[in-house]
Amino acid sequence: MGFIVERALLPWAQRVKQRANLPVRLSWGAGGGSSLALGDFEQPSVEIRVRDAAAWPLLIDPQLDTLGRAYVEGLVDVDGSVPDILAAAHGLAQHAEPAGGLLGRIRRRHGHTRASDSEAIQYHYDVSNQFYARWLGEGMVYSCAYFEQGDETLDAAQQKKIDHILRKIRLQPGQRLLDIGCGWGALVLRAAQHFGARCVGVTLSQNQFDLARERVQAAGLQDRIEVRLQDYRDVTAQRDGPFDRITSVGMFEHVGLDHLAAYFSHIRSLLQPDGWAMNHGITSTDPNDGETALGGGSFIQHYVFPRGELPHIGTVLRTLQEGGLEAVDVENLRRHYQRTTQLWSEAFEANTAQIKPLVDERRWRIWRIYLAGCAWAFEHDEVALYQVLCRPAGQSSAGLPWSRSWMYQESPPRSAAARVAAPRGG
Repeated sequence: MGFIVERALLPWAQRVKQRANLPVRLSWGAGGGSSLALGDFEQPSVEIRVRDAAAWPLLIDPQLDTLGRAYVEGLVDVDGSVPDILAAAHGLAQHAEPAGGLLGRIRRRHGHTRASDSEAIQYHYDVSNQFYARWLGEGMVYSCAYFEQGDETLDAAQQKKIDHILRKIRLQPGQRLLDIGCGWGALVLRAAQHFGARCVGVTLSQNQFDLARERVQAAGLQDRIEVRLQDYRDVTAQRDGPFDRITSVGMFEHVGLDHLAAYFSHIRSLLQPDGWAMNHGITSTDPNDGETALGGGSFIQHYVFPRGELPHIGTVLRTLQEGGLEAVDVENLRRHYQRTTQLWSEAFEANTAQIKPLVDERRWRIWRIYLAGCAWAFEHDEVALYQVLCRPAGQSSAGLPWSRSWMYQESPPRSAAARVAAPRGG
């Protein structure tokens, strides 16, 4: 068996060595007795050990999804640092992709119903709160942080991100804020506590809902914050009243390309005529809304975010306008999300001993490769992150600020700070 495998692999390994020259050793058989070098090196940076023959088709014609699948399903073990492993995977996939491989980026459209969206959210977010707490940081914020200087801690950058959003939407004391996809409640806690807002947060995750309510109660803010286990489409202006401000942070990736205009239209229906909304989300860098190159999107679809779809920023702006909103400010935070996901990945690696008992081996492998892969994707412009500030369309320009200076205040509105007691958590 070993001879037959080696004979078949030798031409492939020679092509990889010639095209990519990767510091990778591929081994198989009893005790790794058989091996091939995929580059010229004294010591490999990465070693791939084949545990199951089912790995061979995935390795010989590699894409990021097939390589990821081989690892997640335990068909191979991989030794090396996470950055070296990611570099090797991309090197293999890039040199395997045939000319005209753009066809592989065609977006698969997904049907979206309340039931399917709820199921997808629960699959991803309801792993366990303890699992996420080991690598997200103290604030439990699962979205792109904001690094003003680049050297902030993750927790400090997450608070700056929330403040950056709340300043952008010009949140004032006493205003009503709706947070769509509120997660574990960090934004609504900050908005109520330090900006004096009255908040409603909605999520489809049971675990997020339970912990967010606990955090609100611990902060003594039940009179100003309502957290709901609810689909955003079930929030209506007739029943809940219009909102002065709306935020959606890391949520619209679950909406679906065919539903973006309806999503923005619903936000418009919930806004006061002089209201402001913020959409903060990951976007594709393919102008045709295609999936991440080299099969990365397929891996995420299968293992991480079922039914997730990333539009190009051009599609976001078009559908936002179709939904009755005007884009006022657009900011690319790709570098910030690269840093965020890098810190998540590093924390995940550093806390492996505490994380592994919380999940099975397969799920640990999924998140390990997913977080490291995200950092790579944001670094190399395979995906982006945009904040789009908007308001109801068709209004006079007189209501627009002359500059962006208001976004960079160093503190919440003075009147809010004066009205709110000392911080009590969040």
